[in-house]
Amino acid sequence: MPKPSRHILVCTNSRPPGHPRGSCGEKRSPELLMSFMMEIESKGLFQKAIVTGTQCIGPCGMGPIVIVYPEGTWYRGVTAADVPEIVQSHIVDGKPVERLLMPEEVWG
Repeated sequence: MPKPSRHILVCTNSRPPGHPRGSCGEKRSPELLMSFMMEIESKGLFQKAIVTGTQCIGPCGMGPIVIVYPEGTWYRGVTAADVPEIVQSHIVDGKPVERLLMPEEVWG
């Protein structure tokens, strides 16, 4: 198997109900992870990208959070409906999806 050129990290962290920080898991990120895996499979991109579920990578309030490496591009508020666009635009064409980018102010 060739080394993939892209690595997609999807936060799937869960916390107890009512936790003040919330979590990506409560925002359906496990389904988001599966959507990325299915999209990569359906497009035959296993040699180009690998998808991994992670624990908390913060900031929780803007989740679900997705990071694409090697660029280190952070996406926020990603839904399953966004997956085909991210895969086509970023993974295939190399162009991040601007409307989903994490704002720089978050890192303040």
